[in-house]
Amino acid sequence: MTTAHYLERRGELETYFDRTAVAAWTRLTSDAPVGRIRATVRAGRDEMRQTLLSWLPEDMRGARLLDAGCGTGALSIDAARRGADVVAVDISPSLVQIASGRLPGDISPHAIRFVAGDMLDPTLGKFDFVVAMDSVIHYRPDDVVRIFAGLATRTLHALLVTFAPRTPALTLMHTVGRAFPRENRAPAIEPVTEQHLRKLITAHPDLDEWSFGRGRRVASGFYKSHALELLRR
Repeated sequence: MTTAHYLERRGELETYFDRTAVAAWTRLTSDAPVGRIRATVRAGRDEMRQTLLSWLPEDMRGARLLDAGCGTGALSIDAARRGADVVAVDISPSLVQIASGRLPGDISPHAIRFVAGDMLDPTLGKFDFVVAMDSVIHYRPDDVVRIFAGLATRTLHALLVTFAPRTPALTLMHTVGRAFPRENRAPAIEPVTEQHLRKLITAHPDLDEWSFGRGRRVASGFYKSHALELLRR
C-alpha cells in the first residue's frame, strides 16, 4: 500500500514529528507541567491508551505486539510489563530515540524492539496484536483503510485502531488550531464519520476475515479520538 498521497503525507509527518514538534511532543508525553489546552490533550491520550490496553489480555506472555506509531513509547512499556514481545515503530527517529531512553529499569531491554521506520514494513514480521493509537489520523479515509488492511495481513488476533471522528466540535477545534504557532499544532487531521469508516472497512477485500468488536470515543478538551477493535474471525 504505497499511494502517492500516503507517501507524501508520511514524509510531511516525519518532518513534523522529527523536527518541528519534538520538544513539544516530548513535554506533552511526560509529567512536566503544560498549559491548559495541552493538559486536556494529555488527559485524553492517557484515557485512550488505557482504553486500548483494557482490550488487550492482562497476561501477554508469548504474544507479539506491534505498537504502530509508538511515539515516545508509553503503550509499548505497558504492554511489555504484561509480558508481551513488543516491536515499537515510529516514522520519527527522534521520538523513537526518546522512547528507548524512557525504558524503565524493571523492563528487560530485550522486551521492546524500537524501530524508526514505516509501520507497514513487512520485515517487522507477524504479530498477535497490533495497536495503532492516533497514528493514522492525518491520512485520508481510503488510505486509512489500506493501512488497516496492510497491518491486518500480519495480525493473528486483533487490530486496535483509532481515528479522528468527524464532529462539529472537532471541526471547530481544528479551525482554531490553525491559528496556533506552527510548533504548537499538528499537521492537518482527516476526520471521518464512524459510519463511513466502517463501510470502507467492510468493503475492503483484504478485511473480509475481520469483524468489529468494541468501540469507544474519548473526548477531552482539544483531544477527540475514537477507538475501534477489529477481530479476526
